Amino acid sequence: MKVELVIQKNKELPAGAVAAIEQEFQKRLLKSYPDCRVAVWLGAQDNLSVLGAEKGAKERVENILQETWESADDWFY
Repeated sequence: MKVELVIQKNKELPAGAVAAIEQEFQKRLLKSYPDCRVAVWLGAQDNLSVLGAEKGAKERVENILQETWESADDWFY
């Protein structure tokens, strides 16, 4: 399974945020999807793609992403 996360480049993010998000998001995804590959980059608009996964996986990945964002104070600083 491959997960691609695009973060809108107009968002104000601290230095190193994209790499930190990618690392933490992948760490969390690997607990449920050991064969998962994650790519995170800046782009024109926010987007999440889940490729090569079973039905229902995108919803689970969205929940993991939400948990990752909401807990940023715990893992980013």
